[in-house]
Amino acid sequence: MARGELSNLLGELVGAHESGTRPLPKNLSRAGEERPKQDAAGSRLEQVAGERGRDIRADESVSLGARERSMSAAAAPMRTETATLAGGCFWCTEAVFSELQGVSRVLPGYSGGTAPRPTYEQVCTGRTGHAEAVQVSFAPGTISYHDLLGIFFTTHDPTTLNRQGNDVGTQYRSAVFYHDDHQRATAGGVVRELETAGVWRRKIVTEIVPFTVFYPAEEYHHNYFRRNPEKGYCQVVIAPKVAKFRKQYVDRLRSP
Repeated sequence: MARGELSNLLGELVGAHESGTRPLPKNLSRAGEERPKQDAAGSRLEQVAGERGRDIRADESVSLGARERSMSAAAAPMRTETATLAGGCFWCTEAVFSELQGVSRVLPGYSGGTAPRPTYEQVCTGRTGHAEAVQVSFAPGTISYHDLLGIFFTTHDPTTLNRQGNDVGTQYRSAVFYHDDHQRATAGGVVRELETAGVWRRKIVTEIVPFTVFYPAEEYHHNYFRRNPEKGYCQVVIAPKVAKFRKQYVDRLRSP
């Protein structure tokens, strides 16, 4: 019932009591006295109040349900996917991908070889078949696999076979280890896009191969650039690469 109709009913009751045409309802008597049957107006007023109360409780229930759903959605963890990429020294690739929006974790390690649980020293010989790689956990709702690969292919040289600058050997090869058919197709598409656009003057030689296993590198390799900025390799090789990346992808950088 509308607020005006309820006010009119209240006015009628008060007017009737004041004029003496209708006795004061005895339901206002002291505790313990028998409550007589209400007259028609009193019954109608109680019905209206009851309906209004149910409406308020229903509205509160709907509002509470909406708040609970909103809180549940906010608390739900963001869906993440994994990319495994090799682009030369993993100190460099880790430093680049760690600064991207939508990337929650970058783990350096070894992939693409045959020897189980290789050490850094073993991989450096080139005899285990592994490439220095990074495993990137990313939120596709923030950065797509396609865009992740676009950054990957433009922050290292994918046209040099088994080499990045002065780092030479199969462990420094360029490779995409795809985790499913979607990643395989996306990687092939990005390579075609780059070659059509002429981003690189030479042919891209990056391996696009299925992922098999990833072995995390020793702990001292983790966050190497951040923890060792004074090291010669960090100053001469990694720092210029990161500076160029920041300038080229300023809109993709995570907040400090």
